[in-house]
Amino acid sequence: MAVCCDLEVDVNGEETFMVDKKVIASYCGRLRKLFGKSTGSARNLKVIFNDFPGGAGNFELLSRFCYNNGRIDITPSNISFLHSAAQFMEMNNSVSGTRNLLEETEKSLKGMNYWAWSELLITIKQCQDLLPFANSSGILEKCVDSLIGRMATSSEPSPCPSTSSPDSSGVRFSCDTRSTESFKNSFSRATWWFEDLLVLSTNMVGMVIKSMVLRKFDHVIISRFLFYYQKSKCYAGTSDEKRNVVETVIDILYILDWNSVSFKSLFGILRVALNLNISKCSRTKLESMIGSQMDQATLDNLLIPSPYGMNYLYNVNLVLRFLKAFLHGGISQTSPTHLRKVASLMDLYIAEVAPDPCLKPSKFLALTMALPDSARDSYDRIYHATDMYLQVHAGLSEEEKMKICCALNYEKLSAEACIHLSQNKRFPSKRAVQACMSQQVKLKSFLKATDKLKCYIDSPSGVSEIGRKGKKNEASEQIVLYAGKLDPPANNEKLRAHLQGMQWRVTELEKICLKMQTQMTKIIMKSRVSSHSTPRSLPRLCS
Repeated sequence: MAVCCDLEVDVNGEETFMVDKKVIASYCGRLRKLFGKSTGSARNLKVIFNDFPGGAGNFELLSRFCYNNGRIDITPSNISFLHSAAQFMEMNNSVSGTRNLLEETEKSLKGMNYWAWSELLITIKQCQDLLPFANSSGILEKCVDSLIGRMATSSEPSPCPSTSSPDSSGVRFSCDTRSTESFKNSFSRATWWFEDLLVLSTNMVGMVIKSMVLRKFDHVIISRFLFYYQKSKCYAGTSDEKRNVVETVIDILYILDWNSVSFKSLFGILRVALNLNISKCSRTKLESMIGSQMDQATLDNLLIPSPYGMNYLYNVNLVLRFLKAFLHGGISQTSPTHLRKVASLMDLYIAEVAPDPCLKPSKFLALTMALPDSARDSYDRIYHATDMYLQVHAGLSEEEKMKICCALNYEKLSAEACIHLSQNKRFPSKRAVQACMSQQVKLKSFLKATDKLKCYIDSPSGVSEIGRKGKKNEASEQIVLYAGKLDPPANNEKLRAHLQGMQWRVTELEKICLKMQTQMTKIIMKSRVSSHSTPRSLPRLCS
């Protein structure tokens, strides 16, 4: 039978096919509708497709199906192309005595669970090349479900689960002597698919991971794969490709349990992200994840060079954003232990950036005041860092110095630090007086408490008198209960020895207080004299 070629089909500008209009239209509802609306008696027609799924090669497969009376070998290597083409061409109406292509591909998809892993990967890779057709046709969803099901059934849970992050070196096991090796083998079985999924695009990875999260996959495994994927994809490629990968990985990590995400790896991806100018949204997400685990950071983590074009040494603004994220839930939601760890880390960081001659006073003040006062038991480190900053920035005005010194809690300075401050000519005189007064108040309170304790111990009636007073109020009653547990001959001797030690300390503190009072008097006198002259005289630096 002679073949009529009365239809010209241009497929995506790639290739032009001459086909029999009657044969093709009998299987393709889209063409049948098109020809039904056409007018005129022209024999030769031309159809142009600009978005045919799978391109010219896939149209050739579709044509073979039509010319072979609805018969074609459907395999995992072509099923996604044929299924998408069948959807696009509306091949859901069969010719008498034959089956349509959509029915054939649907039947083949039902056997997907019996495909080899390599066949499944081929199909899902083709699906990502056919987006959005594969997504709208439903084949992509089926492929993803089958892929995840295969990964889930092939992985085994750890015999000794740990709540530590994957990079933690402090993992402990309570199993037998072979538990460590067993864990490694089990973890390896759970991550065998990492390398195979590198063929997936960022869009496909996002779709697969979100489905894994819905199916309660281990977030530790997911996060490890995402970091593996990011490192592999960013090894080569253009800046735009790398940026797309990094932003995709960050966006997916953000929906996971942050405690399951390696803190060390977050800083690894941060170093890459800082050079790629990622979107503000992704940057904020990454900073939030890092900030939430700020108590795990080290000084080296925070010493990040400033962005290109900035004259200061370290990226202080980034660290301030970390701290903001750390305190996002409020002080009441922050563990006191974590808060103190972060404060100790920040003391080291502030000391490191204080000598930077380009660091603005506003930034230095923001660093010293970023954490609440309750985070620190001592402000000695902050004082020494402030002293260093004032030494490097000798040209600051008196007003700027006063603002910087506002960050200090003088009640939490040691006596030695207060003495040093009172003699430090770099500090404003008002702040030196304030430190001395604060130390005096603390000393008076200490002396008062010591005198009371001495009266109780040296009392002739001892514990019995305290017992009688204890009947009058609750505070004395507590002393009775405590004293009642003592053995008079032995423990009273210990208390007296302890008191002698305290009295020695009081004597030392009195000497310090006298020295501070003398220094404060000098400061006040100098301040009065300097108030009548233009240049202000500051205290002389302690030798």
